[in-house]
Amino acid sequence: MQAEKLFDLRGQVAVVTGAASGLGLAITKTLAANGAHVALLDLNVDTLAAATNWVKDHGYSAESHQVDVSDSAALRTTIDGVAERHGRLDILVANAGISGGPNSRTDAGAIENVSDELWNRVVDVNLTATFVAIQSAAKHMKKQKSGRIVAIASIAGLRGDPMTGYAYASSKGAVVNLVKQASWELAPYNVLVNGIAPGPFRTNIAGGRIREPEIEKAFADTVPLGRIAETDEIMGLALLLCSKASSFMTGAVIPIDGGTVAI
Repeated sequence: MQAEKLFDLRGQVAVVTGAASGLGLAITKTLAANGAHVALLDLNVDTLAAATNWVKDHGYSAESHQVDVSDSAALRTTIDGVAERHGRLDILVANAGISGGPNSRTDAGAIENVSDELWNRVVDVNLTATFVAIQSAAKHMKKQKSGRIVAIASIAGLRGDPMTGYAYASSKGAVVNLVKQASWELAPYNVLVNGIAPGPFRTNIAGGRIREPEIEKAFADTVPLGRIAETDEIMGLALLLCSKASSFMTGAVIPIDGGTVAI
């Protein structure tokens, strides 16, 4: 089969959380460019408007919704609304996430100094919101007996990672098992659930601190390829998992990390 047919998303409806910047924006762009109508969900009004305008200005189909993913009721209502307006929901990319505070190599990030407030906020966004998004999408996908769900985890969820904070690593580890658990239930409905585990990418997480030369070098030194990734480098894997090309893949969590977890 030609590549164009394998990756053709025309007529499909997608929801992407945290869609206005970073990995979410890169994924939004590739889904839209390959024919999907994309509903962009994000908290930041300005970046959401800019991202949505980019998609539309390039001749692709999109809509936008400002939503705080940690507000479970609002997230459910938004996803339900997209599915009901379009009569279907084919793709969910649960991407929204935040950093877990200082890493465990620092005094501030030591286990005894992790506050309840930080822990709860990170778990609410990184884990609970991912669960709620999958739960909401699954309801519609089970009825239509088709769908693709992709959750953005992290290599910090695959093994210990002293470069990240406790709350981040723990929440992403839980996302890995959430993907596996949901894949078992939803497989009989032809709803495929997979995860992506990125290594260090040049995004805005933690205020974009990874762009600071010292921090970038610290992360790059952990990567066999010797560098951190640009956000567009996630596009191919995301498109694979959202398309016909991954028709026999479910329950997988795939690292995209320059070889980091191979060490």
